[in-house]
Amino acid sequence: MRTRYKFLDIQNQTYFVTLTVVGKIPIFTNPKYFDIIIENFNYYRKTQGLKIYHYVIMDNHIHLIVSHPDNISQVLRKSKSYTAKMIIDAIKKDEREWILFLLKYFKKEYKQYSTYQLWEEGSHPQIIESVKVLQQKIEYIHNNPVKRGLVRRPEDWVYSSAGNVEELESVFKVDELEF
Repeated sequence: MRTRYKFLDIQNQTYFVTLTVVGKIPIFTNPKYFDIIIENFNYYRKTQGLKIYHYVIMDNHIHLIVSHPDNISQVLRKSKSYTAKMIIDAIKKDEREWILFLLKYFKKEYKQYSTYQLWEEGSHPQIIESVKVLQQKIEYIHNNPVKRGLVRRPEDWVYSSAGNVEELESVFKVDELEF
């Protein structure tokens, strides 16, 4: 099913987006898969102008608050394509056959040029229009690991910008958002 949410052609618009693994398969359980995402964040930030203000990487989805000067949908589409290829290659090397089976099972039939599908289509973009909405989304993102029972405090989840907010050491330094 395609998302009804769309990116608008507004330069530097800030969005809350969600990237979800097909079938909600718990892919991100190994640091090497997280690292692929973090490296990709860094690449698109340095080379494509993507701004990442807040994030959390969970086992089967990623939440981001992001912006881009021109075409955020294209940048996210390329990012998802690249990370899918890299993660699927890593899963093959790790011989995680059950994950490959599910990635094949959940692949859309019309995607004839690939054997597997990692990401659900779309990213459910929601425009951040006010400070109130921004604060709600940040709280939601940072409390995701707490709600799932993975950590007691948001800043304890390594793959989240909650540590950046608390000025702790982090695997990814986020951009500053002036709102």
